[in-house]
Formats: sequence, C-alpha cells, structure tokens
Amino acid sequence: MGLSKEQIARYGRQLILPEIGVAGQERLLRASVLLIGTGGLGSPAALYLAAAGIGHLALIDRETLTLSNLHRQVLYTTQGIGSSKVLEARLRLVSLNSDVRVTAIQKELTAANALQVIQPFDWVIDGTDNFPSRYLINDACVMLGKPFVHGAVVQFRGQIMTVQPKKSACLRCVFPEIPQPGAIPDCDQAGVLGACAGLMGSLMAHEALKGILGVGSPLTDQLVVFEGLSSHFRHVSVRRDPQCAVCGDEPTIRQLSVIESTTCAVAPVVESSPVFLRG
Repeated sequence: MGLSKEQIARYGRQLILPEIGVAGQERLLRASVLLIGTGGLGSPAALYLAAAGIGHLALIDRETLTLSNLHRQVLYTTQGIGSSKVLEARLRLVSLNSDVRVTAIQKELTAANALQVIQPFDWVIDGTDNFPSRYLINDACVMLGKPFVHGAVVQFRGQIMTVQPKKSACLRCVFPEIPQPGAIPDCDQAGVLGACAGLMGSLMAHEALKGILGVGSPLTDQLVVFEGLSSHFRHVSVRRDPQCAVCGDEPTIRQLSVIESTTCAVAPVVESSPVFLRG
C-alpha cells in the first residue's frame, strides 16, 4: 500500500509508536467502522477515528441538530442548527482528514435494516442514548460476529465495555433484560456534563483503534465505570453467560425484532456490581 509524504507527516506521531508504525497505519487506512449515533458520545469518537486515519467511517443518525446539543456534541457548530447531524458531521470529518471516506446514513437503525447496515463493517461503536437501540445493536453484532464498543453517560458518570461476540460477555450477559420506561433517568431528565461525554466517547474510539491494530488489552469481560465527581475509574468484572439469550450456547434469540422495554433486572448500585446508565 505505502504511505505518501503527506500521510507520513499527518500521522507522524502515531507512526513512531512501536505498536503502530507503517504497518499499523496501513491497517487503520484499510479498516471500516460504523458509528451508530453522532451525539455526545459519537461526536468525539468520530473526530478521533477520522483523525487517526480510519479508511471508511460510516455514521448513522436520523436526528437534526438543535441548540441544546451543542454543549456536548463537539462535531457541530451553531450554523448547523436545523440541519441533518450526519450530513453536518460528514462535512466536518472530511475537512479534518480527506484520507477518510465518510458515509452519512440519515435514517434510524431498526430490526428490519440492522443486519444489512452493520454487516460490511469491521467494528461498530454504539453511541446511542436509548435502551432498545443498544440491545438491537448488541443482538445484531453478536449474530454477525462483529466486535463493538458499548458506552453510556449521564450526569457526571460514564461507562464503557468492549464486546467480542462469543468470546466475551455481551450486553445481555451483564443486563439480561431491558429496563422499563422511566426506570432510569436519561440525560434530558438528569442532565450531563459535556466533558464527561467527551471522555467516554474518546475512550470508545480508543478501544476500537486498539482492536483494529491488535494491540493492548481490550475492555472485554469488564464494565468500566467512570465516577466523574471523584475522577475515579472502577472495573467491574463480568463474564459471558452460557445461558445468554443471544450469545449463549443455545441462544433463544435467533432473529432481530422490535425491542420493547420490560421489567428491569439491573443490579443495585454497589461497589462490586455493574450499573446500567441510560444516557
């Protein structure tokens, strides 16, 4: 493949890392990532993936930009209010790095289209902010064998986990049932600090980049929770459940369907237990 002089200059600070080098950069330029949701988590993730030189970055989001988005969704400017998020994001990312092919998909990810949308990509980043979408993404990625990064943020707290289907715990292994509507407040109700969303989104991009490069230790079989008021990270060990409905040895979920909110089976907020965040 070979790198141009411009690429050597652009990615120079990455190229000197022994874990990356020219071969690693070429791997990034050949890689494809699907980013689902271009909000508080997706914005920083998209910027760092594009800056790192991911060859194909696809963005899917159906929403338009509002003024209330801007304090945390750093991809955008005031001038873009009222416009499609993915179209605005594409303009920003292409201007940041023309090496990256950016595909804007302005529609909702659904049970009817999820497998088709996700299938072409090497990695998936879940930047959504609602439970049905997260479980849909989890189930689709497990069925397709696609590694993905889950993240969430609300108030001053965030969480992140990487899933390698059939090898590590998936979302349903940790949280078997989707919380019922209103059981856990979202960012509209509880608020969120933009910098906290930025931190978690950056970590999500970092996990995907590590996975593509095949370096370091992934955040698999652990849910990492960031407590922003104390600036403390805690790692909650989790494991794949052989009886998991989607990734277990005898899965009962074999096709995607519309996911409804049901009774919550979330562990209580204690130091040794996982906590499910909504936003």
